[in-house]
Amino acid sequence: MVEIKMQITDSLAQRLQPMYDWLSTVLELSLVGFKTPAVQTATEIIDFLATGPSSGEVIAYHVSDRAQERLRRLLAINEAGLASAEEQAELDEIERIEHIMVLLKAQAQEKLTKAN
Repeated sequence: MVEIKMQITDSLAQRLQPMYDWLSTVLELSLVGFKTPAVQTATEIIDFLATGPSSGEVIAYHVSDRAQERLRRLLAINEAGLASAEEQAELDEIERIEHIMVLLKAQAQEKLTKAN
């Protein structure tokens, strides 16, 4: 892992402080370059991380019912072979979000294990 040092304004530092432990994930989600409604799910996750959750809360986190229902719908459409190019792109973006969340939850679990 690479350590990056940077200078930021005091006001930005205050806004980032609650999500300090999860900042790399916030940056990763912010840089994906979403072009589909999957950005709503990424925004949900960023908003959650901005609250400064504990490792246990991160492990227990699930996206909203709306996001889960959208995924179920897209999977059904895709399974039926009816997904449009836009729907396939959204599924690809959701897959990237899921991968990021798996890594985030693994990081949270590692923090809990080290703390005990």
